[in-house]
Amino acid sequence: MTAPLTRPKRKNPILRTRQPTLPPYSRGRVALGLTAAAAIGRFELQKCADCGAVQYPPREACHVCLSAALEWKPEAGTATLLSETVLHHSNDLFFRERLPWRLGLVQLDSGPTVMVHLLDDVPAPPTRMRVGVRLDRAGQAVLLGLPETETENMNEDRVMREMSCDPKFRKVLVTDGKSEVGQAMVRALAKAGADLIWVGHAEPWKTPPGFDSITDLPQVSLVPLDVTNAKSVTEAAGSIGGKVDIVINTAEVHRTFGIGARRGTDVARAEMDVNYFGLLRLAQEFGPALRGRGADGQSSAVAWVNLLSIYALSNFPAHGTFSASKAAALSLAQCLRAEMRPAGIRVVNVFPGPIDDDWNQLTPPPKVSPAALASAIVKALRDGVEDVYPGDVAQEWLERWMDNPKILERELAAGGS
Repeated sequence: MTAPLTRPKRKNPILRTRQPTLPPYSRGRVALGLTAAAAIGRFELQKCADCGAVQYPPREACHVCLSAALEWKPEAGTATLLSETVLHHSNDLFFRERLPWRLGLVQLDSGPTVMVHLLDDVPAPPTRMRVGVRLDRAGQAVLLGLPETETENMNEDRVMREMSCDPKFRKVLVTDGKSEVGQAMVRALAKAGADLIWVGHAEPWKTPPGFDSITDLPQVSLVPLDVTNAKSVTEAAGSIGGKVDIVINTAEVHRTFGIGARRGTDVARAEMDVNYFGLLRLAQEFGPALRGRGADGQSSAVAWVNLLSIYALSNFPAHGTFSASKAAALSLAQCLRAEMRPAGIRVVNVFPGPIDDDWNQLTPPPKVSPAALASAIVKALRDGVEDVYPGDVAQEWLERWMDNPKILERELAAGGS
């Protein structure tokens, strides 16, 4: 059985931080379909539309009938462990630092035989088990061998922790703790076992309801942080930037209306200043230190979380300029993801539907509560996914957008939601 994770010892400040190493990350274009599914928490394999064969590894043609009519379909993952081996030597730098490493040969119930990274809680073969998919440090999908039923400390297995960004015993920065989402995020992180939570706050003369309750939490430490002020961001990064393991950017400005119903550009500028330029300022100041600590022991720097919106995928005219600012932030976040990947830092983009807050007061249900959104972010960190779509509206929009983005645009322009 996996032993519970223990709090790491205090780091010796004299020792030099190790340089991050990545597992092999070269993949063909076809194989990236597995990664695309894993990025949103799905395990999918290719299935032939003509003969029904399920295949792995991914190919451009069916291995049975040579048909090119291949579709990515959800995979149950039920399987039998046929054999196992323990790797004690490797020429790859990433695995050399993590030996010994357990591997298994597995027969999926759907047909294919696959190699997986085995968790310690999977019994010796032959045995029933499950196969799941996770993103590794290089951001590529890999197969994991999991016990048939979840064990008590399974998520603390060292292989699983390599594939996740679990906040337990880590130091987290929440950039805006005054919003309802920010406060819910702080409570969820405290419950998840975060070691220290820095809570950013601007305009100290404003104390919204509930803010005092989070400042009383033993893990919480307040830090002045105004993402619209370059000096404030620089000073915060100089104070805590070298200690942060996870950045969760909850700072946002959300206003309604589109273009014709509003005079001037002041509100749109405010949205861009926080939602886009705020992210840019944070990335420039906190990003380098985060990248430098990607291999800093058991609780190394692991993740950057951006609170975006499902409106970033396709503009919702009723919230037109807000949608535009989130679309810009999404594009910037994709750049940040590419720059963070060589250090093994995962950039998680969160696309909620309407949040149950003041700015969506007149929006009819269903809406995502701040607590549910915070729980979805913690789960995403534990599961190691890249893109999260909390709430029924976000899930529906995602399916419609993946099916045909142009049709979704037309529906929204006609007043649909």
